[in-house]
Amino acid sequence: MVIDTIDSLGYLGIVLLMFVENVFPPIPSEVIMPLAGFMVMQGKLSFAGIVAAGTVGSVLGALPLYYVGRLINERSLKELADRHGRWLTISGKDIERAKEWFDKHGSATVLLCRLVPAIRSLISIPAGIARMNLVLFLAYTTIGTTLWTSLLAYLGYFLGSNFARVGEYFDLISWVVVAAIVLIYIARVMKHE
Repeated sequence: MVIDTIDSLGYLGIVLLMFVENVFPPIPSEVIMPLAGFMVMQGKLSFAGIVAAGTVGSVLGALPLYYVGRLINERSLKELADRHGRWLTISGKDIERAKEWFDKHGSATVLLCRLVPAIRSLISIPAGIARMNLVLFLAYTTIGTTLWTSLLAYLGYFLGSNFARVGEYFDLISWVVVAAIVLIYIARVMKHE
């Protein structure tokens, strides 16, 4: 599917795949961008073009999650956390502390999280909840995403026909991050009062 989409739609295919990957990640960027890098090696696409397309798709995909975060009323979220805190593993006070922390370090958090598999798209929600300035959010999202797509595209180009290995390694890293999050969640549910 990824190969067919990029092969038939070119740069627009990369934009669409990266958009979908951010909103609902059925196909991770760890597969899309290395494949696009491989296509650069074959002379079908340009490196600058695939990085630009990947970045545009990713930034556009970050916007819906950012606006979901903006729509959530902080007071309602705190009430929800206090009511169902055991399953959310957070309280209203935790949300308040997280918002204060995000207000203090928000920009750097968005930039750095764009480089972390499994978290890169989710950071848009707390940015929206914290009412991060949209221009600043887009700037840091663009910088982090450009670094991420460039790295993956370069790895696909560098590895040539072995580009599938890039996806395997990043897929493993993604699963490790998800497993760690799940284990931390279970521990917090068991420990929460």
